[in-house]
Amino acid sequence: MNSTATQPDSRGQLMARLAESRAVTDDLFRIVRSEAMYDRPIAERHRIVFYLGHLEAFDWNLIAGEALGLEPAHREFDRLFAFGIDPVGGGLPADQPSDWPRLAEIEAYNHRVREELDKILGERSQASAGLWKYSHEIILNVAIEHRLMHAETLAYMLHQLPSDRKIAPLSYRPLTSSERGRLILPRMIDIPAGIATLGIPRARDSFGWDNEFEAHSVHIPAFAIDAYKVTNGDFLKFVREGGYEDQLFWSDSDWAWIKEQNISHPRFWLRHHDQWTYRAMFEELPLPLGWPVYVSHAEAAAYARFVDKSLPSEAQFHRAAFGTPEGVERAYPWGDAPPDATRGNFDFERWDPTTAANYSAGRSAFGVEDTLGNGWEWTCTRFAPYPGFEPFPFYRGYSANFFDGKHYVMKGASPRTAACMLRRSFRNWFQPNYPFVYASFRCVSN
Repeated sequence: MNSTATQPDSRGQLMARLAESRAVTDDLFRIVRSEAMYDRPIAERHRIVFYLGHLEAFDWNLIAGEALGLEPAHREFDRLFAFGIDPVGGGLPADQPSDWPRLAEIEAYNHRVREELDKILGERSQASAGLWKYSHEIILNVAIEHRLMHAETLAYMLHQLPSDRKIAPLSYRPLTSSERGRLILPRMIDIPAGIATLGIPRARDSFGWDNEFEAHSVHIPAFAIDAYKVTNGDFLKFVREGGYEDQLFWSDSDWAWIKEQNISHPRFWLRHHDQWTYRAMFEELPLPLGWPVYVSHAEAAAYARFVDKSLPSEAQFHRAAFGTPEGVERAYPWGDAPPDATRGNFDFERWDPTTAANYSAGRSAFGVEDTLGNGWEWTCTRFAPYPGFEPFPFYRGYSANFFDGKHYVMKGASPRTAACMLRRSFRNWFQPNYPFVYASFRCVSN
């Protein structure tokens, strides 16, 4: 998956990357037992079966429909599987399994769409740039990264699926005790005042989503930041000392949420009498104290207040992760070398987190660990357009629909984030009361 060069990919490279991304999502669907395909592991999201059809429908609607103006592949399915992000109107979906087509029908649709798209993309006449309404490089990158984003969405959905409803891949091996993490002593690192460059210039040849433009610089006063992500061991103190019972640490809306939902610990934790365990992808483990804790923004912000700190801003994260004492900014925390498995826990290498201090080769110039991989990182920055923002004309709602003041920016990456999305400018975002994402955090003192 590692496609991180700054030069635009050739059509052949893009086709190869599209095939690789299809293989990633195909493998994910094989984890689900056939009788579980109509399950809804997370109440706020569609049933798994929707995503089975959505990925091919999106590709057809984008490439054949928007870019080339071709007729629908299947008018009903193209529309049925077109969209699926947040529930409409804030409510929960109420559809039933019987409302969806049979698996055989969806699989036949998927096969036909892939076959037709590959034919279109492979034919010299159809591949001519003159026939594309939009840049074929941008369109194919959108298709590839959209699919890989859903690979991560599917992973955290399947994480919530009961173990008897999924099948571990043959390559999976149970985690050893050493992989379950060691206790890490927290410490902070002083970051001097300096510049953070957010976004990418529109003239640059490499791909970016609409919310990644335009590049601009922000001056950041000096601050201190946690050297490591907050771990399960750190967060356990918050739980044991009554953090979920003390309104002092929560905003009014977040307090209402945890009380209405009866939330008293992170979603990935399980309690058995006085013992805590962890819901890993394919097994249940004694709570790994050195792994980063995965929580909602609401829980991260409450913990930050508990320790008399705050969540970093998007710009502070950039400064700590990509800045240097000399003032030069790096492409990645470790420098300009492309990502590999020694630098962090990303690009589908693992199904679960690992110890928050495992990747010294990936630390930033200031010595901050694990800023890329092992869990997205919450910031206090609300998701909003950069100056000069222009929506993609073929996907106008991708970012703009979420510039509502209700979503927070996440930076970094998780174990299930593809290498092509490890670029410095990539932005993720979620609502504060959503506990299912592979989202970690660290704190700052200003």
